[in-house]
Amino acid sequence: MHFSIPETETRAGDGGAAYVAYNIHVNGVLHCRVRYSQLLGLHEQLRKEYGANVVPAFPPKKIFTLTPAEVEQRREQLEKYMQAVRQDPTLGGSETFNSFLRKAQQVRGQELLAVVGCEAACAGETQQIPTEEVVLEVMLSNGQKVKVTILTSDQTEDVLEAVASKLDLPDDLVGYFSLFLVRETKDGTFSFVRKLQEFELPYVSVTSLHNHEFRIILRKSYWDSSYDDDVMEHRVGLNLLYAQTVSDIEHGWILVNKEQHRQLKSLQEKVSKKEFIRLAQTLKYYGYLKFDPCVTDFPEKGCHVVVSAGNNELNFQVRLPNEQIKEGSFKVTRMRCWRVTSSVPMSNGPSGSSPGKSEVKLELAFEYLMSKDRLQWVTITSPQAIMLSICLQSMVDELMVKKSGGSIRKMFRRRVNGALRRSDSQQAVKSPPLLDSPDASREPMAKLSTKLTSVSLRGISHSSSANDVGANDFHGNYAFEGIGDEDL
Repeated sequence: MHFSIPETETRAGDGGAAYVAYNIHVNGVLHCRVRYSQLLGLHEQLRKEYGANVVPAFPPKKIFTLTPAEVEQRREQLEKYMQAVRQDPTLGGSETFNSFLRKAQQVRGQELLAVVGCEAACAGETQQIPTEEVVLEVMLSNGQKVKVTILTSDQTEDVLEAVASKLDLPDDLVGYFSLFLVRETKDGTFSFVRKLQEFELPYVSVTSLHNHEFRIILRKSYWDSSYDDDVMEHRVGLNLLYAQTVSDIEHGWILVNKEQHRQLKSLQEKVSKKEFIRLAQTLKYYGYLKFDPCVTDFPEKGCHVVVSAGNNELNFQVRLPNEQIKEGSFKVTRMRCWRVTSSVPMSNGPSGSSPGKSEVKLELAFEYLMSKDRLQWVTITSPQAIMLSICLQSMVDELMVKKSGGSIRKMFRRRVNGALRRSDSQQAVKSPPLLDSPDASREPMAKLSTKLTSVSLRGISHSSSANDVGANDFHGNYAFEGIGDEDL
């Protein structure tokens, strides 16, 4: 999960006294605005509960009014503090921390309004969203809307359980699904913004955007298609999975040729849902999440690319400067680490300017094992960079559970009964493990080293030749900065 404080605002509080508000972004989206004193209160509560030796250092108080340079320094320090707290498996999963984030989200800053008589809003005062019953619409993949009655203060887990109850989805299958914030495009497809986190208030998250294009959608939350068998054990699970598969095919996320299309249509007419899914599982890009067109620096800077996530990889469909389309894949098991960076252009606009309107530039960069002895950074510039990072982390989580012989069903059940603790999975996004083990049936790495000079980009319209070497050929037992198979 990515915490950042990319910007501050000078606002007017009660009585007109000015104060600095720190805009906390979670996964690239404005989550709340808080004052230094509020974060100090959180820090003191964490110290009281867990001890000074556990809680990271907090930026000290200042006696005099801060200069612009000191405000910037404090912003950076508070950002590092929030990141350190979240990355700690005890502090980041604590009810104290998550409760702070939930309550802070309820306090929404009023946008600067040019409306006569709207003095409170123009003064930048905050407003506590009252806790009351509301009806929230959650969409299914087939466009069907499920209306659930919830409280405005209900968090993601509560809403997910309410939707499952309305659909009659068994408790032991709830964890196989998640709620996602999406934006509906003009052609009826969905652009994924982020997966809703356990401390979020879904009603606040969607309504605070003041845009009817944003929706909450229910979708499966796992990558390994073998877990489809668990979901298909129950009628409702089968129907949800079937609806998602049909939708992905209709929107072109799953590639289907004419013969496959004929077979699928025949199964659909027979209402053979399981057989339909079984056939879809054999198709290219089944279970992948497709992202909006963006820009990458691979194989050269400025290339336009469509990225899809699935099957423990990021798939690239790259448009080269000569307009040629090439395709390649980067396996998560060959990524030494990845990071998300965000930046906000400096603005000299008036204080209290419209919140959440800053053009935050997001980049996902991962260091990839291109050959036996060569690592290379690959960068994706996209508003969905955080979502891409979340996909990579969840792939690692699944692989870790599978590698350790654990049960994915138990992992999901833990997540529903209480948020999955980061200690149960890979904790640091910056150091996912190299999970592949040597395969005795493969040609030794030394003999392949002359061919492994780059990730193979093969033409979409051509089948790969025997000389093509892709990410699947990067095998071996490596350890970088102490991270390797021995750590699993």
